Amino acid sequence: MMKNKINANVMLNAYPDSLGGTLNEITGLLSLDELKDAFGAFYILPSVFNTDLDRGFSVIDYELNDLLARRDDLERLKALGIEFKFDFILNHGSVLSPQFQDLLQKGGNSIYKDFFIDWNKFWTGYGTMTEEGYIQPEEKYIRDMFFRKKGLPILMVRFPNGEEVPYWNTFYQKVSYPKIDPQDIMKMTKIQYLTAEKLSSQINEILESEQSLKAVNWGDHVEDKETILEFIEGSRRYLGQMDLNINSPLVWDFYKETLARLADYGATIVRLDAFAYAPKKPGERNFLNDPDTWDLLNDIQKLAEPLNITLLPEIHSKYEEKIYELLAQKGYMTYDFFLPGLIINAFESQSKKVLESWARELTTKNIRTVNMLGCHDGIPLLDLKGLLKEEEIQQLIDTVVERGGLVKDLHGQKNVYYQVNATYYSALGENDMRMLLARAIQLFMPGKPQVWYLDLFAGVNDYEAVKASGVGGHKEINRTNLNREAIKSGLKKEIVKRQLALLKFRNTFPAFGFDSTMHIEDEQQNQLTWSWQKEGYRAVLKADLISLEFSVEGFQPDGCKTFNFKLK
Repeated sequence: MMKNKINANVMLNAYPDSLGGTLNEITGLLSLDELKDAFGAFYILPSVFNTDLDRGFSVIDYELNDLLARRDDLERLKALGIEFKFDFILNHGSVLSPQFQDLLQKGGNSIYKDFFIDWNKFWTGYGTMTEEGYIQPEEKYIRDMFFRKKGLPILMVRFPNGEEVPYWNTFYQKVSYPKIDPQDIMKMTKIQYLTAEKLSSQINEILESEQSLKAVNWGDHVEDKETILEFIEGSRRYLGQMDLNINSPLVWDFYKETLARLADYGATIVRLDAFAYAPKKPGERNFLNDPDTWDLLNDIQKLAEPLNITLLPEIHSKYEEKIYELLAQKGYMTYDFFLPGLIINAFESQSKKVLESWARELTTKNIRTVNMLGCHDGIPLLDLKGLLKEEEIQQLIDTVVERGGLVKDLHGQKNVYYQVNATYYSALGENDMRMLLARAIQLFMPGKPQVWYLDLFAGVNDYEAVKASGVGGHKEINRTNLNREAIKSGLKKEIVKRQLALLKFRNTFPAFGFDSTMHIEDEQQNQLTWSWQKEGYRAVLKADLISLEFSVEGFQPDGCKTFNFKLK
């Protein structure tokens, strides 16, 4: 069991450039009277670090991003009583990381050649070598393997000696080439300028269209083919996220150093992103392998505990698989990925039945969660399998899509991709009363509430951002950066003021906490009466899922009412 303890105060969630453009601007915002005492923690997404892709989730190194954050920003936030939650990506690192760049420069002589997973070494004895230079595993070893993209998860890496070595690449990759200039061709061959110009134009057109260089028509210069191809391949550029080899001692040195750095920044919670992909074995699913995933988690915990860091493993799985319960039994916090969909379901069905059942389970089994409405990802609905009926889940998906949400199937497989991308406000039909009641319900649910900045400002679906981001930009629908003017005008809106009033109450009132007691009254299916008690302090939520009217009250130990919020 974990010895580290974490409080249940309210946590803001944003990118460092989400509110005003820099972490310094957010620090100033949280210093305003309007937001004072609303938050006790801040989950700063990983673009706060030195990163290149995926809005921060491809980390080059864990130095602060000097365009967005400075060390004194963190110190000023600490002075406001703000604790930090940061991401640590266990499974992969950027191709621009020092380790991978060393591998590219030194090839087989790099000390980091086993820092990443050499595909052929991994699969030796389990498949057949192909003409392309990688092992094709036998079907029996990969038929249950979970793939994030089409084809085998390989990036062919060119060593300085010209050797092509396949490395494991679960997530994004892109290979590009700079344009070849006619003078480059002239320097390495005896080809005349005009011919070199014609040949370079043809090569650049092929590279730009991402065709194979086999399509080049060399004409009378076949004898120069190898020299020119060698030059082109030697200039290859990579982007992407390379899987780390958890069997390498250097990876564990990296893990230890990174956790120490995050602790030095002031981390009290570290979210383990994509960690369930890290343990790999031939024949396994290679996502959430059992028991290897838990062994990895246990070893990371041994590194985190002396640093007073609480780990928050990030795993999306179906309710019926009970992974959340297994994590709790092992002493870890877990995400409440069920709550966002359950609240929408409660509104649509006008019934509290499943929502209250889930709240009771959390308290009965002492499951410590971080809960949320919206977040930087989508609204997880397929997680609800086993908690809601299949047709109910599909109705939820259809409802959010009808309200403008976007669904992405995972490389064409239906019912695999687990999220619908939308702002939570838009998913609720852009209804202020629903948004406020959803916030109140979240704040009275067991767990540590995490508040997506765009939910606080009642942000709507951003289709322009999706369009501007091109293919794969669906998540940008809920990532709109707010400038100073948008923040200033937003703070004047009633829906924002009322959310802040609720957040301040939840963040400061003594009735709430992981060591507090929740009581759920038996009421009609459309009526909620929930209360929290601790040391004589009592907080009460009463709500109607049909009219959306609700009240929140706070009572001192002497029975005196000190907080009274009503929405009619």
